[in-house]
Amino acid sequence: MTTISIRLEDDVKRELESICDEMGLNLSTLFVIYAKKVARDRKIPFEIAAPKPEVEPERLDWDKIGRLLREAERSHGQTPGQPLEEFLREMEALVDGAG
Repeated sequence: MTTISIRLEDDVKRELESICDEMGLNLSTLFVIYAKKVARDRKIPFEIAAPKPEVEPERLDWDKIGRLLREAERSHGQTPGQPLEEFLREMEALVDGAG
């Protein structure tokens, strides 16, 4: 038998203790159950994932974006703000700078 120390935020510990109490468990028993489940199944019993980026800059098709913007500009007229060509140059510079 061994002892393990775990650091938790105080509020997380209190919430876990409350939930365990409702189930007739204590924190030690909870972590033993968790450890046995991981050892038996050889996997974490829930998914751990990093959020996917919205769009990775290197995957953007700048030619297609430019065509779509030009098409929108032609069909809806010039909108106030930055000229399309200047916008595209700035976007290309950002992508080139990131790579």
